[in-house]
Amino acid sequence: MSTTLEKPTEPKTRGGRWIDHWEPENPEFWEQTGKKVARKNLIFSILAENLGFSVWVLMSIVVVSLGNVGFKFSIGQQFWLLIVPNLVGATLRIPYTFAVPRFGGRVWTTISAGLLLIPCALLIYAVTTPGTPYWFFLLTAGAMGLGGGNFSSSMANISFFYPEGKKGLALGLNAAGGNLGVAITQLIVPIVITIGTGIHLAYAAAIWIPFIVLATACAWFFMDSLTQAKPDGQSYKLALSNKHTWVMSFLYIGTFGSFIGYSFAFPSLIKISFVDYKSWVSLAFLGALIGSVARPLGGWLSDRIGGAKVTLATFVGLAVGTIGVMYSVDQKSFALFFSSFILLFVLAGIGNGSTYRMIPAIYAAQTDDVKSAKRQAAAVVGIAGAIGAFGGVLVNLVFKFSLEGSKTLTPALTAILFFYAACVATTWWFYLRVRVFQRVPSLAYAGV
Repeated sequence: MSTTLEKPTEPKTRGGRWIDHWEPENPEFWEQTGKKVARKNLIFSILAENLGFSVWVLMSIVVVSLGNVGFKFSIGQQFWLLIVPNLVGATLRIPYTFAVPRFGGRVWTTISAGLLLIPCALLIYAVTTPGTPYWFFLLTAGAMGLGGGNFSSSMANISFFYPEGKKGLALGLNAAGGNLGVAITQLIVPIVITIGTGIHLAYAAAIWIPFIVLATACAWFFMDSLTQAKPDGQSYKLALSNKHTWVMSFLYIGTFGSFIGYSFAFPSLIKISFVDYKSWVSLAFLGALIGSVARPLGGWLSDRIGGAKVTLATFVGLAVGTIGVMYSVDQKSFALFFSSFILLFVLAGIGNGSTYRMIPAIYAAQTDDVKSAKRQAAAVVGIAGAIGAFGGVLVNLVFKFSLEGSKTLTPALTAILFFYAACVATTWWFYLRVRVFQRVPSLAYAGV
């Protein structure tokens, strides 16, 4: 049964919780009803996205304990269990971006949250069935990648609800809320699986099931869909033809790719590189937690001193942190190893915020068409988010090949160090050279 609200300051709704009339840029509309509806959808979006990240990185903790329950996999096999969810999650971010306009925010959030039950069920079966083959664990790891796509659809959905002047905070909260799912998993799961006698890896999946059911139900019964949330193909075409889209995607590989890649690998690296300190795996969550909290700080600093300057300093710091990890491995210093990785997480989080702050400034400086610039920037956020997630795949691949080939992290860390140096050079070349400011002076003014 359809209902239509007659007041122009209220959203017009119809069956299926579709909203036909939505004017977030209208101050009266926003204050009377829009703000309340948008906030409600943001809350349930954060819940679903947080669970998506929690399930996405679940294997990062499970793989550390597989040997203790009878599944003896080589280092290479263990890293493939970390790489596959990374790869699937990054790939799904592309179609998930377009799912909200196609199905509606309410329906797609319900579907994407409900799909998280699949990897949980597969993991319970895998770890409770003696002799489960390795390919089934790979399948389970791939299914966990379903949680990685949630970020793109969640960010796309929430962006439609908020006026331009309030999108920054809303999307920042949405992103940080999702990223915190990594820390929550790495904090809670090591505790939960040791409840009782022995290690119970099935608990690692079972603990999330009631929350997934709750998030799915909340999305279905309380969220809304906007009919005006339509895909903007022209903006994507313009963004894809703009060199800065690919430059920023490259830089985002260095920031978010580092964050998610290290999040997956950190527990395993502790166990492999410092066997005597494997009990510290339970503290691996600190990296993801601090990195998530640092993300808004990157945006805040960028507002004050410029996104490119913050991003450049971030990559310099990431290089220094990488050198610290290399030295710690050589000197067998766990204290330096752990503290250096925490520094890497902090800087990756700050870089996530600064690079996302740069994107709208760059596109605003290139055209006088404010509306087109905002749409292109929104498209680039989706593109960079997908490409950046592939950085996590690259991080774990270099760790895998390094540990298999030379039995040490040094070659991998050397490669990562050179990559950060390339990011420093790229940031300076495109956004901080004096010649760039002379040619396009508005870039400096825009805070790029």
